[in-house]
Amino acid sequence: MDHPTERPARPRDRKAQLAGLAAELFRARGFHGVGINDIAAAAGITGPALYRHFADKQAVLSYVVLSGIDDMEAATTETLADGLPVPAQVNALLGTLAAQAVERREVAALWRWEGRHLPREERREIRRRSGAVLEAWSKALRALRPELTADDAELLCWAGLSVFGSVSVHHTSVAKKRFAQILVQLAESVLHVTLPEPEETPEETPSMALGEPSRREQILAAATELFGQRGFRSVSMEEIGAAAGIAGPSVYRHFPSKAALMVAIGHRAADRLALAAERALRTDDERDALRRLAASYVHTLLRTPELLVSFSGSPMELPERDKADLIRVQRDYVARWIALTSEVHPELSLREVKITVHAALTIANDLARTRRVNGRPNFEAELTTLTHAVLKVSS
Repeated sequence: MDHPTERPARPRDRKAQLAGLAAELFRARGFHGVGINDIAAAAGITGPALYRHFADKQAVLSYVVLSGIDDMEAATTETLADGLPVPAQVNALLGTLAAQAVERREVAALWRWEGRHLPREERREIRRRSGAVLEAWSKALRALRPELTADDAELLCWAGLSVFGSVSVHHTSVAKKRFAQILVQLAESVLHVTLPEPEETPEETPSMALGEPSRREQILAAATELFGQRGFRSVSMEEIGAAAGIAGPSVYRHFPSKAALMVAIGHRAADRLALAAERALRTDDERDALRRLAASYVHTLLRTPELLVSFSGSPMELPERDKADLIRVQRDYVARWIALTSEVHPELSLREVKITVHAALTIANDLARTRRVNGRPNFEAELTTLTHAVLKVSS
């Protein structure tokens, strides 16, 4: 007797599988660079078949980001409520978060770079839920370090979160177990930081400009502010012109496209970083040079809006020909950190050095954009101390 042809069994969690494939595509090409048909093709199905699971591309992104929040909440609840001594609870939490970060690098990437594409209500929900998780972490850290104020504990927990999120900004990898160990060690280094005491610092003398900035400079300044607020794709050339006080079409006399503006912003940021780095590296001591390089980055970052924009993921939304140039500039700068860190820490492999450097840079980039902490009166010194701790060059 003939048996009817059996259909291959579908994976039990087909929705999660599809979301995982989409997340990898979003990470590689950016949210706007991926269509429903691209996701379907990667899964070996048709577009209409994908719609059985998700209403649209935005729903896929929402599913991925919220699943990451679910995992973080579950890890927090399970490890901080099991009756173990506080140090063991914190260690268990760090280990679980590190393992999650290594296993699902794309989730951190999408939360970081693409979350603005979610509906307002979902963005609000993510902020609420992640805030509750950070509050639980801060409470646990204060139980471990009772000398900390609530605000100081929150700052350190934000830095710890950035360590785990740093896996999203690079593709370097080592064996999963070792990768998780490195992340735990780096997170521990910031959670145990002794924050610097506020010091009396002279007010910076404002630079004196002769006359009004050029029209080109006004356009660059307007574009930098708008890109920083709303993202590259959400801003039009007409809006940039209006912010600069000129008609939209006049912007094209100075910049042929938004991409050209973004590239100019990136090069401006790179030039300022390079100048700061040259000054920082005027020393014969490698450890001191790395300390000074990190301090120069924090100092420049907090005073250069172009830097926050150009290192904020916007290059992913540029055309390939423009993106390649901007990414090259960024990589050249990061390579200086990697080379110097390798000299200071010969015990680390090159891959381990890269993971460490990206963690330090991500802490600086993340916290500089985090409103809950970046208004602290001693913020620059604190942020410098945190990067030094990750790089293991604390004084």
